[in-house]
Amino acid sequence: MNIQIPRGTQDILPGESEIWQFIETKAQDVCRRYNFREIRTPIFEHTELFTRTVGDTTDIVQKEMYTFKDRGDRNLTLRPEGTASVARAYVQNKLYGSATQPNKLYYYGPMFRYERPQSGRMRQFVQFGVEAMGSADPAIDAEVLALVMDIYKEVGITSTKLVLNSLGDKESREAHRQALIDHFKPSIHEFCSDCQMRLEKNPLRILDCKKDRDNPLMKSAPSILDYLNDESREYFEQVKAHLDRIGLPYVIDPTLVRGLDYYYHTAFEVMAEGEGFGAITTLCGGGRYDGLVEEVGGPSTPGIGFAFSIERLIMALKAENLVQEANPSIDCYLVALGDEAKDASVELLYQLRQAGISADKDYLDRKMKGQFKAADRLNARYTAVLGENELADGSIVIKNMETGEQVSQPLTDFVEYIKREIEGGLKA
Repeated sequence: MNIQIPRGTQDILPGESEIWQFIETKAQDVCRRYNFREIRTPIFEHTELFTRTVGDTTDIVQKEMYTFKDRGDRNLTLRPEGTASVARAYVQNKLYGSATQPNKLYYYGPMFRYERPQSGRMRQFVQFGVEAMGSADPAIDAEVLALVMDIYKEVGITSTKLVLNSLGDKESREAHRQALIDHFKPSIHEFCSDCQMRLEKNPLRILDCKKDRDNPLMKSAPSILDYLNDESREYFEQVKAHLDRIGLPYVIDPTLVRGLDYYYHTAFEVMAEGEGFGAITTLCGGGRYDGLVEEVGGPSTPGIGFAFSIERLIMALKAENLVQEANPSIDCYLVALGDEAKDASVELLYQLRQAGISADKDYLDRKMKGQFKAADRLNARYTAVLGENELADGSIVIKNMETGEQVSQPLTDFVEYIKREIEGGLKA
């Protein structure tokens, strides 16, 4: 039986996995500089968590969730996004009572959505995200925006655009909601069945419809910016002023909406502008969610965050020719000739690794030439040859693979010699 990988998933093989590690390391380092700390939540949660927080009119809840019943007849769902899980953990573990406020958190891990697989959009995908919970200061919005742009800068991407909008507070959104209903209702029969259902429940979702995006009514729809009350308008102005102070460029797009129901005030996306990236240019999305924590039973808690797909970030890196397949490399490869030398190499290999040196040896009983070829494939900086003659006089022959220089060293000094050579090379 030839078992294949499930549709919409992928194997990340050596050579590619190093790219993922590079991104994760860079993102974690930026978070460290901004004083964000890691949180890890379960891959599956109670289904109600997502229906309450993400919104039952969203495509995620209606069409895309992987939901199942366990043996206890409980409805569980593989997480489709990370913010709801972080909010649940925030409430359950009473992080709102922490002496350190706001709680600044980041997460990294697989998410699951049942949708048609396409370039950069998988059914199992990996997100990196941050959440800052406990502050309604517009400055924290600017900090989160600066953080995500710093991540893209650190991995080397230059062709990006930060796009901003304000969704306003509850009062502003209600006024805009009624304006949207009045705008779309006379011609709602021209729209898809999903939009017809959304008209009364959540008309803002109509603006995010992929099927009807070219309908003329989309372009003439009322702008949320025209319905912001004084408080919401002032909040948005302060966010923009902070971004101006730190010199972070942005573009205002009054048509920008987010696909989840819990957003208020600041909403944003980061777009890829590199040639060859593809039609769907969104790299990252996020915004402020000042009602989310209450939805999962916590106290009134303002928050803001974002998430981006690692797969789409790698697409952007490739579009800018910033990705090269990683070549394996090690510090030392042991070439052992003869049974006694092979046995002795096991101990030497262990000693090298205990000294912090990356090392390997032959396990396929290859001849000397084959072992040296294996060392070349691994880009070994040094090879160490141990044969019967070397064992007899307690020595080992060490070759610098770059210069071709060979020296003989006592076996008792071998590990320290390799360690000095490597450290000397690193300093140089």
